[in-house]
Amino acid sequence: MKRDSITTSIWQEGIENHQPVNNWNKDEVFDVLVVGGGITGLTTALLLQTNGKKCILAEAYNIGFGTTGGTTAHLNTVLDNSYDNIENDFGKEGTKMVASATREAIDLVEGLLSKYNIDADFAYEPGYLFATTDEEADHLEKIIDATVRAGVVTNPTDQIPISMPFKKACRFEFQARIHPTKYITGLAKAFEQEGGTLLQQCIVNKVESEEYFTADTSFGTIKARLVVYATHIPPGINLLHFRCAPYRSYVQAFTLKSGAYPTGLIYDMKDPYNYYRTQNINGQEYIIAGGYDHKTGHETNTDQVFREQEAYLRQHFDIDRIDYKWSSQFFTNTDGLPYIGLLPGYEKIYVGTGFSGNGITLGSLTGKMICEMITTGHSKYENLFSPSRIKPIAGFTEFVKENADVISQFIGLRLSYEKITELAQLAPGEATLAKWEGNKVALYKDEQGKIHALDPVCPHAKCVVNWNSAEKSWDCPCHGSRFACNGALLTGPARTGLTQIKWEDIEGD
Repeated sequence: MKRDSITTSIWQEGIENHQPVNNWNKDEVFDVLVVGGGITGLTTALLLQTNGKKCILAEAYNIGFGTTGGTTAHLNTVLDNSYDNIENDFGKEGTKMVASATREAIDLVEGLLSKYNIDADFAYEPGYLFATTDEEADHLEKIIDATVRAGVVTNPTDQIPISMPFKKACRFEFQARIHPTKYITGLAKAFEQEGGTLLQQCIVNKVESEEYFTADTSFGTIKARLVVYATHIPPGINLLHFRCAPYRSYVQAFTLKSGAYPTGLIYDMKDPYNYYRTQNINGQEYIIAGGYDHKTGHETNTDQVFREQEAYLRQHFDIDRIDYKWSSQFFTNTDGLPYIGLLPGYEKIYVGTGFSGNGITLGSLTGKMICEMITTGHSKYENLFSPSRIKPIAGFTEFVKENADVISQFIGLRLSYEKITELAQLAPGEATLAKWEGNKVALYKDEQGKIHALDPVCPHAKCVVNWNSAEKSWDCPCHGSRFACNGALLTGPARTGLTQIKWEDIEGD
């Protein structure tokens, strides 16, 4: 299964690209067009299809190409934003609703696995959160109290499954894990068995609405009465791009010399935090360790991030070998909860975004909620997670900080291009932003010595991209669009790739 990165995740091992079986009737007006073939899109499409809605799903590449193929696949009722923070911003009742919603999402996953007989290594495991400093320990006490009030079974513990020093720890019950690409492959097959239409390599360029929606795609025009954007962040420019910020997270999967693999989902309280779990792949146990997050496009030497992470892991684990290293993208929200429901400003376009590091859980919740909203007109969680919610206090500081950062990147990068005078300064595999005879250009020299020249201005909102050395991609630091070294679009919200520049155009020949 292909992914939006050159690094290989553990979930790609032995997983073939799904081959759709149902034909597309181009004359049909579908009830719902779902855009995006990850956990969110496939869950939404399957639930709608089984609830009487005729659905078509359009995926730009192959299912699992985006973040679902690069997740660490924890299923949590305890989110990245701790319950004490959620309680402060959304009240005790809102906090209880978050715990209830996430529990329903995990129950949904388990139910779909059973209903469609999907073998995806699902298992319930406890979660552990541990503090290494006095300040963290004080905060953990507040987290435990708020988590218990939310209704999640939580208890202090004097043991954690890994050999790291800690001052205080707690254990959350009934968390879970899954093999994400096995799961979505099963969802795709189930969706087609239920009569749904799945299109891969189908890029949705533009969606217009009159009597019904018409989507201009690389396969032709799709007609539908409703649209769901399950693309991690909706395309175009809308309010949610000011309420979500893109981040990269780094993951390594390794074996242990001791053979003593921990059970459980394990998290420290650093910022950014580190997280761990075990997974069996083809009879081999692995620890999957993630962390070292940073804003997309804000770290050029991403190879160094992997090196720093590896050094940290070797301090704490008896590593035998590291077989997989990869990074993946997620979008944070500004007030601590995801945005699920109608896209602001639209009556018939739905969206789920701002999942932070809880995409498998919240993507599943999105499918459940949007299905309920479309088929019954209501979800009990729709106000809590509404993309149009306005909270003057909750998230305001983050809102200002993230969008001030967008502006600074836009201006700063456009004024600080590195000046190069000879192409020979680039070694094979290297890239740079440069000026060439007064023209702004993104340059990459491939391993064969060929130079790829691109206009570095992201077509989404005209920010300037930055180079990601580990993934060999051009990443937008403003809203998270990502592009291959030849300019091809990897990840939205941009709808098109970077413009290629021929050398004769630059040199004026």
